[in-house]
Amino acid sequence: MAFELPPLPYAQDALEPHYSANTLSFHHGKHHQAYVTKLNELTEGTDDAKKSLEEIIKSSSGGLFNQAAQVWNHTFFWNSMKPGGGGAPSGALAEAIDKAFGSLDKFKEEFKTKGVGQFGSGWVWLVKDGGELKIVTTGNAETPLTGGATPILTCDVWEHAYYLDYQNRRPDFLQSFLDNLVNWDFAAKNFDAA
Repeated sequence: MAFELPPLPYAQDALEPHYSANTLSFHHGKHHQAYVTKLNELTEGTDDAKKSLEEIIKSSSGGLFNQAAQVWNHTFFWNSMKPGGGGAPSGALAEAIDKAFGSLDKFKEEFKTKGVGQFGSGWVWLVKDGGELKIVTTGNAETPLTGGATPILTCDVWEHAYYLDYQNRRPDFLQSFLDNLVNWDFAAKNFDAA
């Protein structure tokens, strides 16, 4: 069965004014779709066509890995945002963030600093690794899945993720993501399942 582009978990204009329908149209409808299309081309008629994205990511390298990981990473990113997002987490996740980083504000500061500092294209992640919360960055299509960490939340810092709305202002995009878009409910589910 061919891989398909997952639908967005909200309307294309639902994240405005912090993330525009125009950006989502290009980022989801063109960039993400291109990864899905290429993944299907690479897996057609092979045993990989019957595997899950996670199985392909953990067992492949090169172009196949890049396409599968980008499909997975982008799907995770869409779910890491929600209309009316931002604010603060609650419950066990909030306690774990306070324990790991000292406070939500310190978490945000470190998440933004690491996201801004990711050279070139990549991702900034909140992960659970060895029972602890950590902030890590990955370049290009890399994902914490290959290192055994459990992704909790991510922000895409590839330039195409924000350029139409923020031009070269990655710090502003990350601040807006944290203040207005982050989906703490999604993060809490990932944390609880880890």
